Amino acid sequence: MTAPLRVRRYRWSDLDEVWAMHQAGLAQVGLVPGDGVYYDDDFPRIDEVYLEDRGEFLVGEVSSGRLAAMGALRRVDDEVAEMCRLRVHPDFQRRGYGALMLETLEERARELGYSALCADTTLQQSAAVALYRKYGWRELRREERGVSVVLYVEKVLTSARSSLFPPK
Repeated sequence: MTAPLRVRRYRWSDLDEVWAMHQAGLAQVGLVPGDGVYYDDDFPRIDEVYLEDRGEFLVGEVSSGRLAAMGALRRVDDEVAEMCRLRVHPDFQRRGYGALMLETLEERARELGYSALCADTTLQQSAAVALYRKYGWRELRREERGVSVVLYVEKVLTSARSSLFPPK
């Protein structure tokens, strides 16, 4: 049986665990600093980048208090937010935590008044690719960066908008 996941807003005291989860998730799929895909300058500024600019940063906590998942919304403009930092720690994968985080972030984006979401992932992150597809995200384009292929995806949250960007 899967342990329940309690989703809550990020706190400064979560930074070390969030950082470790980020690194473990990227290492698991072979992404490293300097590869043209990896970036991490937002971690010391989570409050500024996400929470203070009509965004969100959530963590999922198991009953032991350990963080098992995370995900964020970053404001792009008045109508669009980027879903990013969606990670499940390797010790807790395949339990539905990624889906719960994605669903919670989509709902939070609606609450914040966004009409659409965008995101990117790499082909190496096959679980993320499958999750986005399962939840109705649409692939816009692919771009080669170093040894990675980056997929750009979107999801319209309301019927008022047909697409964020035309495919290239």
